[in-house]
Amino acid sequence: MDDSNSKDNSIVETIKVANTPKDLNSLKGFQWWRRTFQYNTGLGLTPEEKSNYENDYQYILTRKQCNSCYEYRDWLLKYSPTVRFMIQQISKLSENNPNIDNKTVKSFDESKIICDVCPELRSGGFHPDYGILICQNRIRDKWHLEDTLAHELVHQFDNLKWKVDWLNLKQHACSEIRASSLSGECRFFQEFSKRGFGFTIAKGHQECVKRRAVLSLMGNPNCKDKKQAELVVDEVWESCFNDTRPFEDIYR
Repeated sequence: MDDSNSKDNSIVETIKVANTPKDLNSLKGFQWWRRTFQYNTGLGLTPEEKSNYENDYQYILTRKQCNSCYEYRDWLLKYSPTVRFMIQQISKLSENNPNIDNKTVKSFDESKIICDVCPELRSGGFHPDYGILICQNRIRDKWHLEDTLAHELVHQFDNLKWKVDWLNLKQHACSEIRASSLSGECRFFQEFSKRGFGFTIAKGHQECVKRRAVLSLMGNPNCKDKKQAELVVDEVWESCFNDTRPFEDIYR
């Protein structure tokens, strides 16, 4: 249920969590520029000052990533045709779901789309109980976030419509195929920008969808290895790739 960006989504980076700086004024104006030059030149820099600067730099970067992520999210919720359409379809399913009390629960809760730092090499994830996670440290720009959010919204739609058992490899693979195909992350210009002339026009979209579905399935605890993931994806491929609901066709 994740949007993988790597050749091996089992790779995990060590993310250093920044502490709140002791003096917030040291992050502003002349003081910050002085610290930056001192850090880069090493002139008169003590080990403690070096450690403090690295912590404060990570603190600034994390806050900037977080702010950008939420700004992008809010813009897309208002203006992205794909995101807005998916939310409408999810809301309809929620309203018709007998397990949801519409008097107390919103049909679509935007607060359950959260931004945070992710150690895994992926750009997002979906959990049926908690919602959608956008990996703020992996998002390149607003349009990358749009693809990521659309991918996770397809998972949310599938989960509501078919009550997906995410530990069932076939069901998981099917949703991954649909999410990669319908979200736009495998459209021509997106893949060509990453793979260049290694991207084949004739079946490039299908190859991208398969590759991404296999990578995601490899993260399932019930998947033994890449070979099993490929076999499962191939087994459900035809029916799941051709299922474009709630869209009439593949538009992105």
